[in-house]
Amino acid sequence: MSGGRRRALLGAAFLMATSAIGPGFLTQTALFTAQLGASFGFAILASILLDIGAQLNIWRIIAVAERRAQDVANAVLPGLGHALAGAVAIGGLAFNIGNVAGCALGLNVLFGAPLAVGAILSAGVAIALFVVREVGRAMDRFTQLLGLLMIALMAWVTISSRPPLGEAVLRSVAPTELRLLPIVTLVGGTVGGYITFAGAHRLLDAGVSGVSALPAVDRGAVSGILLTAAMRVLLFLAALGVVSHGVVLDPGNPAASVFGSAAGQVGYRLFGVVMWSAAVTSVVGASYTSVSFLRTLSARIERWQRGTIVAMIVTSTAIFLLVGRPVTVLVLVGALNGLLLPVALGVMLVAAHRRTVVGAYRHPPWLTVVGALVVAAMAVMAVVTAATELGRL
Repeated sequence: MSGGRRRALLGAAFLMATSAIGPGFLTQTALFTAQLGASFGFAILASILLDIGAQLNIWRIIAVAERRAQDVANAVLPGLGHALAGAVAIGGLAFNIGNVAGCALGLNVLFGAPLAVGAILSAGVAIALFVVREVGRAMDRFTQLLGLLMIALMAWVTISSRPPLGEAVLRSVAPTELRLLPIVTLVGGTVGGYITFAGAHRLLDAGVSGVSALPAVDRGAVSGILLTAAMRVLLFLAALGVVSHGVVLDPGNPAASVFGSAAGQVGYRLFGVVMWSAAVTSVVGASYTSVSFLRTLSARIERWQRGTIVAMIVTSTAIFLLVGRPVTVLVLVGALNGLLLPVALGVMLVAAHRRTVVGAYRHPPWLTVVGALVVAAMAVMAVVTAATELGRL
């Protein structure tokens, strides 16, 4: 494999992973661990398996079709791609408001910066990536550096919290409590909405596509999920260690409670680093992927791609400055994102068996079956969860 292709695959994996690891990711993981204890490990394991099934299908089909997801969807049913692009772009904008809020919170924890100042500075950092000459390489290096930093810091906090590893392993396969909302939320927050297509679209832009590239594409898809899973498992273990020692997490900011309880004031500062890193890389991923959906639907956006990305970041920041941090939707947004996954994946599976889309390529039957199971499971769980949660309101 050439050095350029290897860098592109690594960049795509990290873009997908860091897009998934945002403020909502940190909040959801800490909150559900506090609620379910070691049994939350089962939800994580189930979500990882569902994530891999979804991403292998989507990355493969986009690579073979050599078209972005919205173009594949339009080939399946005219107009469907436009609807998918609109849904992804709107969802990406909504997520970005929360991501900008996370950036502001991270810098506030680190330096005491006012939230407005932190938001503006972070938006400036993200915008700077898209105005440099080699934007693809800059984005890849940025996400890789901060992704590795987050994992390293999270590993240190996990060790400091002294989690009960034996119980975590046992309850990951034999939970004492099982709820669907955590699974739907985790899958939706990891491969739902724009995140589903972040890595695959990055590979297309890097020229990695076609049947000959499939072995590398498979490795990239699995690598992205495993990177996300590593961060999720480490945060789960850190939170479990804290909770198992009798600490009650602050419901207003459960992730900060984990870091502070595990490693004191130093841990709280590290939370600021992790929160900012998670949020700013998610700003980059959400903006890039959302615009990648819109660019082929409009010649003007195609010509002014970078400007559109900058405009999206500026808009997200402006909305945050006007309305404040949308704390209450961090968990629900992930769950709602899970509703989009069965639709998007279902469309990709139909496309996988259309010669007009994939040519002579034959999609492996086992992947079709796995993908169909993910579609069915996520559709049922999402509907049941939505009905249950609405019933509690």
